Amino acid sequence: MKSLKLISSAIAMLICFVTMAQERTITGIVSDEANVALPGVTVQIKGTKKNTQTDFDGKYTIQAKKGDALVFSYIGMDTQTIFVKNSNVINVKLKSNIVELQEVVTVGYNSNDAPAEDQSYARSEKRKADKSVTKALQGKVMGVQIQNNIGYMASPSQSVAIRGIISVSQKNEPLYIVDGVTIKADQMAKINPNDIDNVSVLKDSAATSIYGSKASNGVVVISTKNEIYKNLSEKELDKKLNQITPIRPVEPTQEDYDTFVENAFESPKTAPLSTFSIDVDNASYTNIRRFLNNGQQVPKDAVRVEEMVNFFKYTYPQPKNEHPFSINTEVSDSPWNSKNKILKIGLQGKNIPTDDLPASNLVFLIDVSGSMSDINKLPLLKQSMKILVNELRSKDKVAIVVYAGAAGMVLPPTSGDEKKTIIDALDNLQSGGSTAGGAGIELAYKTAAENFIKGGNNRVILATDGDFNVGSSSNSDMEKLIEEKRKTGVLLTCLGYGMGNYKDSKMEILADKGNGNYAYIDNIQEANRFLGKEFKGSMFAIAKDVKIQIEFNPKQVQAYRLIGYENRKLRPEDFKNDAIDAGELGSNHTVTALYEIIPAGVKSDYLNVQPDDLKYTKTETTSNNYSGELATIKFRYKKPDGDKSIEMVQVIDNKSIALEKASDDMKFSSAVAWFGLKLRDSKLIADKSSEEIVKLAKQGNSNDSEGYKAEFIRLVEGAKQYN
Repeated sequence: MKSLKLISSAIAMLICFVTMAQERTITGIVSDEANVALPGVTVQIKGTKKNTQTDFDGKYTIQAKKGDALVFSYIGMDTQTIFVKNSNVINVKLKSNIVELQEVVTVGYNSNDAPAEDQSYARSEKRKADKSVTKALQGKVMGVQIQNNIGYMASPSQSVAIRGIISVSQKNEPLYIVDGVTIKADQMAKINPNDIDNVSVLKDSAATSIYGSKASNGVVVISTKNEIYKNLSEKELDKKLNQITPIRPVEPTQEDYDTFVENAFESPKTAPLSTFSIDVDNASYTNIRRFLNNGQQVPKDAVRVEEMVNFFKYTYPQPKNEHPFSINTEVSDSPWNSKNKILKIGLQGKNIPTDDLPASNLVFLIDVSGSMSDINKLPLLKQSMKILVNELRSKDKVAIVVYAGAAGMVLPPTSGDEKKTIIDALDNLQSGGSTAGGAGIELAYKTAAENFIKGGNNRVILATDGDFNVGSSSNSDMEKLIEEKRKTGVLLTCLGYGMGNYKDSKMEILADKGNGNYAYIDNIQEANRFLGKEFKGSMFAIAKDVKIQIEFNPKQVQAYRLIGYENRKLRPEDFKNDAIDAGELGSNHTVTALYEIIPAGVKSDYLNVQPDDLKYTKTETTSNNYSGELATIKFRYKKPDGDKSIEMVQVIDNKSIALEKASDDMKFSSAVAWFGLKLRDSKLIADKSSEEIVKLAKQGNSNDSEGYKAEFIRLVEGAKQYN
């Protein structure tokens, strides 16, 4: 009996020893004393090389065992060492260095290199005037980050964060004070550097003790040489600043956009059929939003009106028959040309419950080249893909392929319920090297084909800034490669990131030719929208190669033009040709297309001189049998796993309603198109009033629980000074 007790005790001791030595997952959040999450904190197990870093939300995950010492280190903060005990959650608050915490940095401006006077602050600089206020702060104070806003045009601002992460929305921007007057970030950037005496940065308690809670993100205090802005009202200040530094275009950077010519009006007598592929992409809108949020003028070729319109969701009814989408049309007055009409065509994809969606075979193809090192590229990309991973089910599987100087697989096909394994693989990605995009595409499609799920959702998800510079790199090479890979039945989703060297043209071509879709991720909120909230529509096709062909009745229509879709137009004979590629429609997705119509008998300045009657081709209209019809519209689509198209036909009655009585969807979609045409400086719109665009958008603003429509209205209001 005694020996039995000894054996039991030995087993218990052995179990305790094994348990103590066993590694487990330790997680937590690292923040500062003000409870602000700290990204980029290094977490290392003391005495080993095992380490990790906190993400955007200050979260970390590391494998450790009881007794291990976790060392938390971050620039400007005291290093902390915490031992792993029984808890698997260790949250840490790092303390700032006392000297640095209260530090105020003053940057003196002096054109002749004379010493800059400083009698009240901790440190001063002797320097020549910089080209901008924010430039002067770069690298001068710990915890201050300056994000250059690179793009096609001169940016009026650089984003500043004091101990925080910069976002496109810039909600964590510091408070700006010039000559005692509170100003906005974009106003601060317009101040002439030659007028500045000094710039001071106040952080943490040094800021809030003077300016209160509104200074929780820090304060930038600007003093001009003659206090030229003192006691000015906000309106007077803005007027003075706009007179000093108007926004001017500069030489283009390395961003690349395809050029195209706006659709012109056509006569139904000489061009009776209008044919195009649907487009569910909305990358153009988020890219435009990036420019406008950065205070930059939008490049005309970056504006694709149909992608702006299709960013927003409209209240079309669900299909009630065997077809995967419903067809909805509406005719009303044109808001920008009073004599004309607008025809709206809306498709609503069937909403399939998540559990009923087919299994997914996904391959993440991730660009980890040197050009992806910026914070709005690979770091944002990794956080984005985690959102998608959280949507996966156990029957789904994911592989991860990366490419830089060469391509390689970092994660073989892994079940969707092994989320930690997938996320760990994402966390370990680092950028460096050149960009072998062609090799990456080859390997990704090969991986997808080897794990192909018949009747499933087989898809490559390419995440990159589009800067392919090794191997197949030209647009034509990429086009041929993707067209060939499309034959495997694997679809393609393109996710664009970054600015400065962003290759929009390549991304659009890849998505168009790869039976796929394309989104530009300008911030984590957009990633959450496209990859989280709209996961089903973005990742699960319910119809592919969807084409639209419309025949206008010349008795009612003198001329028509398709608004947008310039690079989606097809020849009339392509409509019934099943070999011709077209767009895909996702679960619960909506697609909207707008036509502008010049009614019969209306005199218009936008019509070309009508040709003489033809000798060999009849141009007279048909009898009055169709006098009540405006047009006949046809659709063709294929099932996701089908090769033969199915046709739908619908007649559009010649009934128009006044714009004030039109649906909210008509009003809002027209307002978005109107703004897009204005950004493109269209010669086919008579009225370019931002006030009228805002007014119409507000009238149509309904069903906006996520606030995207309200955000659009703010963008239009904020863009008045740039257009």
